[in-house]
Amino acid sequence: MHAITISEPGGPEALVWGEVPDPVAGEGEVLVEVVASAVNRADIMQRQGFYNPPPGASPYPGLECSGRITEIGPGVSGWSVGDEVCALLAGGGYAEKVAVPAGQLLPVPAGLDLKQAAALPEVVCTVWSNVFMVAHLRPTETLLVHGGSSGIGTMAIQLAKAVGAKVAVTAGTKEKLDYCAELGADILINYREQDFVAEIERATDGAGADVILDNMGAKYLDRNVQALAVNGRLAIIGMQGGIKAELNIAALLGKRAAISATSLRARPLGEKAAIVAAVREHVWPLIEGGRIRPVVDRELPMSEAGTAHQVLEDSGHIGKVLLVAP
Repeated sequence: MHAITISEPGGPEALVWGEVPDPVAGEGEVLVEVVASAVNRADIMQRQGFYNPPPGASPYPGLECSGRITEIGPGVSGWSVGDEVCALLAGGGYAEKVAVPAGQLLPVPAGLDLKQAAALPEVVCTVWSNVFMVAHLRPTETLLVHGGSSGIGTMAIQLAKAVGAKVAVTAGTKEKLDYCAELGADILINYREQDFVAEIERATDGAGADVILDNMGAKYLDRNVQALAVNGRLAIIGMQGGIKAELNIAALLGKRAAISATSLRARPLGEKAAIVAAVREHVWPLIEGGRIRPVVDRELPMSEAGTAHQVLEDSGHIGKVLLVAP
């Protein structure tokens, strides 16, 4: 088969489409013929040499895919050859075939085509696990999403609105904020021109955000704590703004607030399977009912993964960028 390999850490040119050995479906796994994958910031970090796959995972980038099952490994039940699926991966999505633990498979939701489904697993599992399973966002509460026009952001807006929450977003252009508003965002903050702490305080009559979904890490830590409501919850899922920052413990204590930090890739199989099962139970009906949809900015051939990475690095997109297999 062919896959995107990384000859050595570097820029987008480090991604090379070449011939590699076929994967094998092991115990508890199925083999999926990939139709499409999607690009995530974690893939860029892997290309740069900062985020290696966990032990035993495929060395190729790609944390989600969609496709058709071509082989059932030992110990797998409930799935059949020919089933159309999408999957959460620890790696290997940028390839023509990938071996997937059965607990990380999802059926393609009714109403979506197979390529569109590739835009779902990573963002839906990330948002559901962090905003709902960890931070316990409730109806009528306020969620602040940094990077509201990203793949994660566009999904977080829709899911939060579906459960009856109020949503604030940050983004860097009017076009991106307008799109967030179309998805249901209530409070629109241009981070290039406005202070999100002041805007959240103004929009909530001084109460603050009950939950913040943060992709920036160190750069926003102090201001995120300032923006939290009493009993607020800060969920950190990225470090685009650095990895080290000082934390004002007194401010955190004063708000009786909580900070969580998670990633999906290195979690044990059982934890991933539990998240995937929760997503299938709670989110798939919303997608099939037309209340939630993946936002796809563009599709590119998988062999042009370097171009797709450059689009993400330039922030020249809204939603997800898909890579389509030959």
